[in-house]
Amino acid sequence: MIRLLRTEDNGWYVSEHRVDHNHALSKTCEENLRWQSHRYIDRYTKELVKQLRENNVNGKVHSIIGSFFREVESVPLTKRSLKTLCGKLNREQSDDDIKKTIDVLKEIQVADPSLMYTFEVDKESRVKSLMWTNGRSIEKYQYFGDVLTFDTTYRTNLYDMLFGIFMGVNNHFQSIIFGGVLLREESTESFKWVFSEFMRMMGGKPPQTILTDQAHAMEVALAAVLPNTTHRWCKWHVLKKAKECLGPLYRKNNDFMAEFHNIVHRMLTEEEFEDGWAMLLSKYGLHKHPYLTQIYEVRHKWAKPYFRGKFCAKMTSTQRSESANNMLKVYVPPACTMHYFARQYEKLQFDSESEESYQERRTFLGGVVLKVNLPIERHASKVYTNAMFEQFGHNLLESSYYAVEEVEIGRRYLARHVNSRTREKWCKIVYEVRVDEHGELFTCICGSVEHTGMLCCHCLKVMVHLGVEKIPTKHILKRWTVDAQDVLPSNLVHYQQDRGRTKLVSMMHSRLYLKALELVKMGDSNISTLL
Repeated sequence: MIRLLRTEDNGWYVSEHRVDHNHALSKTCEENLRWQSHRYIDRYTKELVKQLRENNVNGKVHSIIGSFFREVESVPLTKRSLKTLCGKLNREQSDDDIKKTIDVLKEIQVADPSLMYTFEVDKESRVKSLMWTNGRSIEKYQYFGDVLTFDTTYRTNLYDMLFGIFMGVNNHFQSIIFGGVLLREESTESFKWVFSEFMRMMGGKPPQTILTDQAHAMEVALAAVLPNTTHRWCKWHVLKKAKECLGPLYRKNNDFMAEFHNIVHRMLTEEEFEDGWAMLLSKYGLHKHPYLTQIYEVRHKWAKPYFRGKFCAKMTSTQRSESANNMLKVYVPPACTMHYFARQYEKLQFDSESEESYQERRTFLGGVVLKVNLPIERHASKVYTNAMFEQFGHNLLESSYYAVEEVEIGRRYLARHVNSRTREKWCKIVYEVRVDEHGELFTCICGSVEHTGMLCCHCLKVMVHLGVEKIPTKHILKRWTVDAQDVLPSNLVHYQQDRGRTKLVSMMHSRLYLKALELVKMGDSNISTLL
């Protein structure tokens, strides 16, 4: 033992030295870590732990720190001391959480003045609901807010509040986020507040269709706030219990599972769905199965054939809500605070927009591969984004499996599948396609045109048969095109790129246009004086 004392000039001197130890020596390195001297964690390690936790790395923090010391045994701190540090960080984060959350939103609002947030309090002045959205989401909603999904199945907040996320798809068929809300209760009044506030933030423009889970309170609230919006259930919420309810039947490499998925995902008409469902129950003797009986009774709320005429932007697939849950699990750790949740939400939003920017660049700089090399396909490659053109190409390739039969010259046609013998008995093999008198509008009984906004393989087969070289204007839905975000006010709509080259009506118009551009340049060059 060595005892050091201070000198009068702030130096040090050895006051006492004992050669013998006053305690038993540690036999292993593990015992050394138990001494109080090893409980100290330097500020650099503390900062590393804090950063790892902020990026949702929780279970492997000790192992990651160990990688800096080549082996875990050499880490100068124990898992117990690390756990104590994490608990201290959690307490620091949870202190005055509401104020911190408002401060975070205000901080974000400095960089994004269009950010909007609102909250609702209960009788005890506790935050009951908190909703926010940013300027980029508000702008995207104007282009792609025709169909929404509202998912409220994620619940890992410190206060056991559920998180609802409004999502849609852009012209690259990517998930985009419109807004988020933290809710303390799932009552009708709470959901009314959510949908009313969301509409206010988005400028009052209601969506055509909204897909949610099966919550009755949500259904009542939607009927009151958005009476003209079609409300349907997302298949993911309806079918996510299939594995546990169907047991051994619902396994990979199982005939039942393959047939069940065919009926659920590939049916186009009510007749196909009803026949396929009846044959499935008969084949496996499941007429009295409670789960199948339950989802069949509410089929009109989730099965695609029962709302095929309603536009859903191809969002009835299960992956859309499932991807929302997976994204949140990556960014948001369990039992996180409200202000931390808001900050992580911004990271999620940033990464989502980065992926969208990549797809924009891919569309404008990358080429496309023609599958059939028909004039209508070449036209589609110039109209649609790469992602949507690939789907168009898939439909065009599928059309090769059909033969066209003319029923009424120029008006009615039948598209018949050429391999009808190999198809399932419940599969429809003949689809009627109607054409208007001007040849500009094609309607198929499958309803995919209205449901997805893209031409189905049956209509495409008839178009190819008739020698149509360009997609009719009425069948080009702008939200899927490269010009989806080129939307101007009604008085300037003739300047949009999809309207073609502007015809200048006079020399005066041309000169005024050039003078206006000069004024804009002058304003840009003197922006500092204007501020």
